[in-house]
Amino acid sequence: MTDPQPFTHLDAAGQARMVDVTEKAPTIRSATASGFVRCTPTIVEALRDGTVPKGDVLAVARIAGIAAAKRTPELLPLAHVIGVHGAAVELQIVDDGVAVEATVRTADRTGVEMEALTAVSVAALALVDMVKGLDKSVEIENIRLLRKTGGKSGDWIR
Repeated sequence: MTDPQPFTHLDAAGQARMVDVTEKAPTIRSATASGFVRCTPTIVEALRDGTVPKGDVLAVARIAGIAAAKRTPELLPLAHVIGVHGAAVELQIVDDGVAVEATVRTADRTGVEMEALTAVSVAALALVDMVKGLDKSVEIENIRLLRKTGGKSGDWIR
């Protein structure tokens, strides 16, 4: 068995550091993440009917997720500033809540997994913020990476 890869975010002294990607060539990369916002039947009905008092919940959540993907390095101290060249956030109302999925694309030196996860997280938070006045029991669940493409480690699918 080969030795495991060293954790690249630690220097020789074990201190956290930002990985230097200066010498890496930009490549096309993408990542898709998902999550779920569990809601009561009352909230689901209001979402379907468009009667949530705060307005168009899905539009606000979608824009919040896209904006968050572009601001990921401001939130995560070791994340690189990269060009987010594409970001899509999809929300689907289902019987027990809202499914959230985000895909982020770039042509850069490092991947966009954290950007996709951040987009899903913030879209879900925006949705909660918009409906919490109707029912505070709403929950965010199962935020996870579904797949990524490109880069040194290649493609990965959950």
